[in-house]
Amino acid sequence: MAKTQRLDKVLSNMGYGTRREIKLFMKKNSVDVNGVHVKDGSVHVDPQEDVIKINGEKIHYRDVVYLMMNKPQGVISASFDPKVETVVDLVDETYRVFELFPVGRLDKDTEGLLILTNDGKLAHELLAPKKHVPKTYYARIEGRVTDDDGDAFQKGVTLDDGYVTQPSSLKILKSDEVSEIELTIYEGKFHQVKRMFEAVGKKVAYLKRISMGNLKLDPQLGLGEYRELTEGELQILVNR
Repeated sequence: MAKTQRLDKVLSNMGYGTRREIKLFMKKNSVDVNGVHVKDGSVHVDPQEDVIKINGEKIHYRDVVYLMMNKPQGVISASFDPKVETVVDLVDETYRVFELFPVGRLDKDTEGLLILTNDGKLAHELLAPKKHVPKTYYARIEGRVTDDDGDAFQKGVTLDDGYVTQPSSLKILKSDEVSEIELTIYEGKFHQVKRMFEAVGKKVAYLKRISMGNLKLDPQLGLGEYRELTEGELQILVNR
């Protein structure tokens, strides 16, 4: 059975405005469905099958969107906040009509890979604890990181609230007064990477997520920039 929707809802999802705005839009613009001129937004259409044209130009309907963002510091991972700028505030209005939300959270002062979507099912698959989706971070650490830290993380460390982390993988890129590392974790506790290093007597000075599952942050994306996932990247997430 075809999944029909009101025409005004379809046009709203495509970024043409609210239903009230769509009503005015349809009065001013020629909207055709399968060659028939339509002015009533309550008409039901199948956006995947029916040919919908506006002023003679066919629209290509979609109801889900997947964005990769290189999250900057200073914004929070939320859809809305009355006082603080959110990652969704960084996105163009043409995408906001899809009611996007971030998949998981990065701390306000953490940068890097963040997925924005309106696909709740995919978000659940990526965030469900039992799925153990790996997340890899690059970090600069105050203090000399050693193999002993790696052994501790592999066994699991006890956080400040008594929680024992799952085994994680530490790669030491540079061991010095300020060390550089990559850490892969398989869960997402609050401030987890920072608290893990605190558990071994060290402090995170800079933190950036560089991958989620097998999806890697596009190095061409500057801080605050975003783009849609390619079909191949989406399949990486779906079929990880």
